[in-house]
Amino acid sequence: MSSSERMSSPPPPKQYGVTKPISMAGPTEADIQRNRELEKFLVEAGLYESKEEDEKREQVLGRIRQIAKDWVKQLTRLRGYSDQMVEDANALIFTFGSYRLGVHGPGADIDALCVGPSYVSREEDFFFILHNILAEMEEVTELQPVLDAHVPVMKFKFDGLSIDLLYASISRLVVREDLDISDMSVLYDVDEPAGRSLNGCRVADQILKLVPNVEHFCTTLRCLKFWAKRRGVYSNVTGFLGGVNWALLVARVCQLYPNAVPSMLVSRFFRVYTMWRWPNPVMLCTIEEAELGFSVWDPRKNRRDKTHHMPIITPAYPCMNSSYNVSTSTLRVMVDQFQYGNTICEEVELNKAQWSALFEPYLFFESYRNYLQVDIVAANADDLLAWKGWVESRLRQLTLMIERDTYGKLQCHPYPHEYVDTSKPCAHCAFFMGLQRKPGEVVQEGQQFDIRGSVEEFKLSINMYMFWKPGMEICVSHIRRKQIPPYVFPEGYKRTRHPRLASQQRSSENGNEYQTGSGLKRKKDPESVDQDGPEKRQSISPQKQDSLSPEHLAPSSVRSGTGSNVEPVIPDKRVLNQEIAEGGDVSNSSVITSVTSEVGSCEDVGNESVAGSSEGNNGSVEGSNNPVSSQSDCCDADSQSLLENRHLDGNGAFQDRVHEELEVLNLSSLTDSIFWF
Repeated sequence: MSSSERMSSPPPPKQYGVTKPISMAGPTEADIQRNRELEKFLVEAGLYESKEEDEKREQVLGRIRQIAKDWVKQLTRLRGYSDQMVEDANALIFTFGSYRLGVHGPGADIDALCVGPSYVSREEDFFFILHNILAEMEEVTELQPVLDAHVPVMKFKFDGLSIDLLYASISRLVVREDLDISDMSVLYDVDEPAGRSLNGCRVADQILKLVPNVEHFCTTLRCLKFWAKRRGVYSNVTGFLGGVNWALLVARVCQLYPNAVPSMLVSRFFRVYTMWRWPNPVMLCTIEEAELGFSVWDPRKNRRDKTHHMPIITPAYPCMNSSYNVSTSTLRVMVDQFQYGNTICEEVELNKAQWSALFEPYLFFESYRNYLQVDIVAANADDLLAWKGWVESRLRQLTLMIERDTYGKLQCHPYPHEYVDTSKPCAHCAFFMGLQRKPGEVVQEGQQFDIRGSVEEFKLSINMYMFWKPGMEICVSHIRRKQIPPYVFPEGYKRTRHPRLASQQRSSENGNEYQTGSGLKRKKDPESVDQDGPEKRQSISPQKQDSLSPEHLAPSSVRSGTGSNVEPVIPDKRVLNQEIAEGGDVSNSSVITSVTSEVGSCEDVGNESVAGSSEGNNGSVEGSNNPVSSQSDCCDADSQSLLENRHLDGNGAFQDRVHEELEVLNLSSLTDSIFWF
């Protein structure tokens, strides 16, 4: 090749991310057609906001910007600064989250950050003075300051639009209009809450810079956020993933397939994260070090970082794990759902299913035999809003406590939706958790889980709420599937069992034997069919069909001795419901203090078409401490398995350039594994 030819050759394509892309291939005609169908589905599902709604958001943000400026000028004048300082005094409003990324839908809240000068404090000025200013405005409703959150926030509605407003004071006397929040200098001499508040905007800006095609990224993210909400895995506070987590996962897939259209990216998303070897981290760029004193995510140096189950690292300094709330139980649920999504996408690519099948709602109340019901009551709606927010933020701790006290053998599935019984005159809401034994556990006859201590510890932590008021109470109770209250169902009554779930259970109950989650067969007890209605509670033998026995519930005053053989008095559910309905005293000392569940009788019908997949997930999580060679062997095995299971139909719908995509299954390409645990 001549020198002139070498000079005229095109430069290599830009690399996005910490590894080379898996495939540079663009869409086929079939991909383009599927992409049209997907975008049509998203529009028909009402995921896009109208022009009028978008204009209203801009107007509301304009009003908040002016309120913030006037507030800072008022404080500057009161503190005796010069007239020039008062004139220059300023505060800026930045957006982040779904609105900044351009994936917000109708009714979505706006995540905003107020940046003020060094002499305007968070505790006194923002949460007291600005709070009072907003409280006096007619447009502002449901004003709720959350000072003790990991990122302190003021929540409110402005003209009906939900706002989450953060505050950061930077080390400058004047905040200029042209402030570049992406510049690392804004972090100089700020405290950790301010750093975390600033990081939301900095991360959003970096994500948009690190994806090869912003439009494709936005469409894919909008699709997968909708999917996560339908499948019950969209909630950072309960241990699943929130908006920024999903954005980072989608952005990484966009980097791995830079020329793919959204329909391809959705399919590749599930394929990649079904095989991802957690806890290897997902990163969009290398972790940046700086001399500003902030701690960055690094399990080689920070002991706590080694305990993270699903690290998803933010791309802006200080790089942090955005998914530290994920537990082993919630990781299991999410991997099951990734496998479900992967199965449906393969069917879509084979023209055996429509996109609507991917977004079928998860039938949570059809998936387990046993549940924990957390009832929350308060004297009025305003008190309930604050009390519910506190309890919800601590529900994750109950999951962790149960995991800890049962050595991970009892798995919890917290469902990130609240339910309200509108027939009750008091302010009330409820959350639910599914319970099941860890698949693959060897069952000992009569062995039980005793989680009374976990529940008591959880209630003690809840009662430490510094803003507690009379009437704020919590009740944790066990219910079986037949005792699920009707108000949790959209139609107000219990639906018939989902055909797919029913067929799974029928096949496992064929004859006089049934299959337990551990693979042990037991004789089916003739009394195992649920005979009790929602008003009756009784213990069930360990041999009874696929269920945890109801835990024994009793006041602490009747408990005596230790161990799982204690059988305290079981209060009637009708009494509890009547007390809640009448606004009576549902004190913590008179509700659930004993929760004992038998090991050998959990139902494993938990996740529709992906039954049994959690066993593989548990293997990968527990095996995360293996050396590099073991991890590589696992990925090679996955590679062979995937190739064996991919079949081309007559239409060539699965022409996916298998050889090009082999890299995704190799550890060096799939995982951003600069850290090994």
